Parts: sequence; C-alpha cells; structure tokens
Amino acid sequence: MRMSELGSESRDHPAHIALGRGTARASVFGFSDGLVSNVSLIIGFASSGVGASVVRLAGLAAAVAGAASMATGEWVSISAQNDLVRRELKLELGELEHNTVAETAELASIYESHGMSRTQALAGAAEVMRDPKNAVFVHAREEFGLDPSNLPNPIFIGLLSLVSFLAGALLPVIPWFFGSGDAARLVSIIIGIVASAVVGAAIGRFAGRNSLATAARQVGILLLATSVTYIIGRLVGVSI
Repeated sequence: MRMSELGSESRDHPAHIALGRGTARASVFGFSDGLVSNVSLIIGFASSGVGASVVRLAGLAAAVAGAASMATGEWVSISAQNDLVRRELKLELGELEHNTVAETAELASIYESHGMSRTQALAGAAEVMRDPKNAVFVHAREEFGLDPSNLPNPIFIGLLSLVSFLAGALLPVIPWFFGSGDAARLVSIIIGIVASAVVGAAIGRFAGRNSLATAARQVGILLLATSVTYIIGRLVGVSI
C-alpha cells in the first residue's frame, strides 16, 4: 500500500484519524482529569470551612495550572514519540537498503502469519520491497504497529488537552461565583456527577461497550476522589 492509498484510507475513515493522532485520548482524558481533580479540590477546600472567595480562587488557579501542565506534558510526550518514530524509520530504511534479502523474508513471514500462502507472501513482499521508501512505511506498520503518515501533531494535541482540561475544571467552579456554603458545594458535586456520567456514556458508546457501566465507572471515580478530599478537608480544616 502506497502513501497515496494511506491518505485515501484516512479520508474514508475519519474516526481512525482521531484515534491514530491521539485527539480522542487528549480530549476525553483532559476533560475527565480536569473535572475530577477540580471537583475534588473544591470540595476539599469547601469542607475545610474557608470562604467562597478562597474556594473560587483555588478552583480557578488549579484549572489554569492543571491545563498548562497537561498541555506541556502532552506536547513533550508527543514530540518525543514522533522523534522516536522518525529515528526508527531512518534505521529501518538503512536495514532495507543493506539487508534487502533478510528484510524481504521477514516481511513475507509476517504476511504468512496473516493467512497468506507462502507463494503469495513472497510475491507480496517482493513487490513491496521494489520501492524502499514505500517499504519502510509498510515495515513500520507491520513490525511496530505504527502509521508514519499519520503522526499526531504535538502542538494541536497540547492545545486540545489545554482546552479540554479547562472545560472540565471550570464547570465545578461556576456555582461559587453565584453562591457559597452547602448549596454551592452540592451544585458542584451534581455538576461533576452529571458531567462524569456524560463522559462515561460517551466512552462506552464509542468503544462499543455498555454505556451505563462506563458512566457508572466514571461517576464512581469522581465520588471516590471527592470523598477522600472531603474527609481530608474536614480533618485538617484551616489549622494547617
């Protein structure tokens, strides 16, 4: 399969692009992380007895700091991953050019493991190896499970993580702009539960799993984290 065919395949299956480039992971994980971490932090602060202004400030600061940290982490991680892929491609191209016979046999063995006959596998491998630059892409997919033509963009993934984290983290802060005390705390928890359930259901739907089960899992994680910070806030209070 040549690079032009890869491009056509990606255009025909846009869902695969999102998965391959990490956009689904960045958006879902970013939103979920921001939501769980900030609901937990807000409830922990609120249960300690501090005023609404302190809870509000803590929530905003945590949202901004967490979003910046996640965006930076994703950018560094994706950049390093892409550099490693390019390094492997360079090494693989050298192997293809200097050990053509061995690499052809290796590719034929892979094709056989996929169900091809020995004759078909050898013929297919020989056809691929006629163009080393195209062959290196095929070897990368077959040997490493990588698609070099569809590497994620580190800047885009970083920005997506930042926006997703902020969206999740700012939701539970909203009640503290309009209220305080138990009422604001209760609304923050309700917002967290509803948002977690929506995220969990979406994960289940896209993954082909039971949406109720994945929604319940997300809500359970949120409630567990919130319970821990609530207890810590009550025990420690503002004395520390």
